Amino acid sequence: MTYDQIYEPSSHLLTPADPEAPQRAARLRELGLGQGPDPELDEFARELAHAARELSGAEQTPFAMVNFVTDRQYLGGLYTPPSPDGAVELGREVPLDHGYCPHVVVRRKALVLDDVCDYPRFAGNPVVDKLGIRTYVGAPLIDRTGAALGTICIVDSEPRPWGHPGLNLIKNRAEELMKIIRRREGLPG
Repeated sequence: MTYDQIYEPSSHLLTPADPEAPQRAARLRELGLGQGPDPELDEFARELAHAARELSGAEQTPFAMVNFVTDRQYLGGLYTPPSPDGAVELGREVPLDHGYCPHVVVRRKALVLDDVCDYPRFAGNPVVDKLGIRTYVGAPLIDRTGAALGTICIVDSEPRPWGHPGLNLIKNRAEELMKIIRRREGLPG
């Protein structure tokens, strides 16, 4: 993929090139992940959201997801906080150009955006206007084979000063989830 295919002047930054997507899709199929909602992963996302709320001291619990990235994003684990007005409703499938998880998968590194609007590269993402996302914390899920399967992430409509505590939280929880996935394979955690 050329620079012109990745970035078009006066348009949003498109999803980064991801040459590992076909191998990732095959690995996810082997593991039985990313094909449908998973109650254990939904519970994991709920626990992650509550830990994030505790860490940030926010009144409202943020959104949390277990996201498997191939030619699409599939939220195998999803927690959406109760909303009295039903303002934001997330489905399980998300286009690749929505959000920051594809960047985390390609980079294979955690990403903390206290306020996405502070980063020109990310401020124009469709989730900012469509969903009102203002903060993001995500970490890659690196499989025992070395494949980056996807991410776990936290998003919210208010900027949050996550800093190192947020980075540590998301990285530690990503490691915890990989232990769960290894146990599902019948391997020691």
